[in-house]
Amino acid sequence: MPRIAMISLHTSPLDQPGMGDAGGMNVYVIELSRRLARRGIDVDIFTRATSSTLPHVMETDDGVTVRHITSGPFEGLSKDELPGQLCTFAREVLRAEAGLDAGHYDAVHSHYWLSGQVGALARDRWGVPLVHSMHTMAKVKNAALAEGDSPEPTARVIGEEQVVQAADMLIANTDAEAKQLINLYDAEAGRVEVVHPGVDLDVFRPQSKADARSSLDLPADADVLLFAGRIQPLKAPDVLLRAVAELLGRSPDLRSHLVVPIVGGPSGSGLEHPESLAELAADLGLSDVVRFVPPVAQSELARWYAAATLVAVPSYNESFGLVAVEAQATGTPVVAAAVGGLPTVVRDEHSGLLVDGHDPAAWSAALERVLRDDGLRSRLEAGALEQARQFSWERTTDRTLEVYREARRLMRADTDGVLA
Repeated sequence: MPRIAMISLHTSPLDQPGMGDAGGMNVYVIELSRRLARRGIDVDIFTRATSSTLPHVMETDDGVTVRHITSGPFEGLSKDELPGQLCTFAREVLRAEAGLDAGHYDAVHSHYWLSGQVGALARDRWGVPLVHSMHTMAKVKNAALAEGDSPEPTARVIGEEQVVQAADMLIANTDAEAKQLINLYDAEAGRVEVVHPGVDLDVFRPQSKADARSSLDLPADADVLLFAGRIQPLKAPDVLLRAVAELLGRSPDLRSHLVVPIVGGPSGSGLEHPESLAELAADLGLSDVVRFVPPVAQSELARWYAAATLVAVPSYNESFGLVAVEAQATGTPVVAAAVGGLPTVVRDEHSGLLVDGHDPAAWSAALERVLRDDGLRSRLEAGALEQARQFSWERTTDRTLEVYREARRLMRADTDGVLA
């Protein structure tokens, strides 16, 4: 039976998305692993242990094995400090494999640059191909920094360049990301393949808006402008709040039935000032309409999407934009920044609206269009469902398996060339 070693060093796929470093990548790793397991492929996910109570080896209900690797303190270690644990983590991954039968793994699939560093070592040690998914890239993030956000360090840039050169195949979420890998990181075009992430259409599906609102204690007749995700400058929830303030300044009649839920927790540089968004809401006079909600499980998140009039995704960069496709799968239109992978996920004027830039005035105008124009909103709701059907985890799995096969072919060819 084929076996894949998934490496997700800095965040466990079992962590709750929307808090700390857990987000779309967590969902990606566990959902892909589950689908691979259903195809008869054993998947071991190597991730750093963040608690002494976690079992070293944990079998999930989906036939996936999670291996918790002890490297560094269990708590209090920021993502910026993780490079110092690379050697320990890599050593323990190699040690875990050494206790298995020879040739146990058929491929390594690493996620994010830190994991890619470990994956490159495992590739050479085990003699198997390395497939790498960047998820985010330092050069791209640094070119579109949010105000007050910190640039990614040079060490990460160098580390990413090394992983790009080491990988047998690179998976890009979108055509735009593929171009960035080639143009910014000198990746070989023949080693980059576009594979769109998916959405669980059984969880994120249309449901009664009235029932969803009732279960979440939202007024039946409310205009609900939802933000879901990690609260940090990169995700730009402040842009939504500033746009709402401008909207209410222009149309105060909307205030009596407006609700702006912010579903998620502080992350990244947002951890430095976890109360800053609530303070901004108060400064803008929005405390009566903004509701802060801690991260929730996917089934409840689906209810929030279904309850919303629209979902706002104002990020400064998104390699894909999982929130946008999840929201659309429930039939809710999305207003998103025209950056990164979001133009791939959101079809402008069909499943949502794309906004150039982050000017609150432009965002306010887009929000008001959806709220005021019933015909447009109905058209976008129908288009959202149609758009979301293009993204399924089954399709993602099919394409990923093709990449694994290509990585094996390319690695064999490279080896043949060396031997020749």
